[in-house]
Amino acid sequence: MSAATVAPRLHGIRQRRLTVLSALLGALAVAVVLSVTIGSKSVPLADAWHALTSPTGTENDIVIRSLRVPRTVLGVLSGVALGVAGALMQGHTRNPLADPGLLGVTQGAAFAMVSSIILLGVDSLLAYIWFGLAGALVASVAVFALGMVGGRGGPTPVTLALAGTAVSALLAALTSAVVLLDEQAMDVFRFWQAGSISGRSADVVWQVLPFILVGLVLAMINAPGLNALSLGEDVARGLGQNIPMTRTVGVAAVTLLSGAAVAACGSLAFVGLIVPHLVRPLSGTDHRWLLPYSGLVGAALLLFADVIGRVVAPPGELEVGVVLALIGAPFFVALVRRRKPVRL
Repeated sequence: MSAATVAPRLHGIRQRRLTVLSALLGALAVAVVLSVTIGSKSVPLADAWHALTSPTGTENDIVIRSLRVPRTVLGVLSGVALGVAGALMQGHTRNPLADPGLLGVTQGAAFAMVSSIILLGVDSLLAYIWFGLAGALVASVAVFALGMVGGRGGPTPVTLALAGTAVSALLAALTSAVVLLDEQAMDVFRFWQAGSISGRSADVVWQVLPFILVGLVLAMINAPGLNALSLGEDVARGLGQNIPMTRTVGVAAVTLLSGAAVAACGSLAFVGLIVPHLVRPLSGTDHRWLLPYSGLVGAALLLFADVIGRVVAPPGELEVGVVLALIGAPFFVALVRRRKPVRL
């Protein structure tokens, strides 16, 4: 194929990808507007804009600035983090059913949070988050270390999956034992396990923001190496890739992204699982595009689910984790029943 033929094709592919990127940004913008204006107290768009640009202390101003905006920003950050982490995890494990929780992140955060309540008497949401993040990081390091035992050149997809399953099961059992000893720990764990972005202040956003930003940078650095790994380890090695370093950077990105999101919002199931499958028909297998697409779709999905949860049971609301489970469970069943499972 001549250069004169290849260049227009590459230009057309790039234009289509940029068009899809613009469409996803538009969908996310719509989700943000709905998240800011819709709730138990709906706020007209003009009043919401007034609250953001020139607040005067009205009730609508307080609702928008103190409640809706932090909730929406946290939803965007968590959705981006979980979407990108899911795409990374599926790419590194070559498993279409993998999600960020495979590294033990969710159970590590849960165990650390309930332990801090009983052992240290922690009773503040802002303190819970730090313990949850620490637990997620420690669990992921443990999984990574176990995955390296007995192997050469770093952990493999199989050893990571096995180690993650074992550590998650152990931490889940320990968490269940701990919450039975303390009523307060049970209440916190029950609410956290449902998954929610409500009731979080701007302080929570600032706490998790650095971890998510660093995780996103590592994810984009990891994208070219992950593209090479998708061709097979032998080919990747022949292309000059340092496979252990590539896997280490990928696991670090997944840990930071999913750990921060889970610590702040609880167990938001299915985002990291279903988003990469929604995105691949649009992006292809190139992770330089798959990762940003997954982040945008993850954020939009989480915000739309949160808005649905606000309107289906007035005057109360369903937690976003419950809505995501209702959306994700049928998708998961359809995924595993496909006659030709996705090959990564």
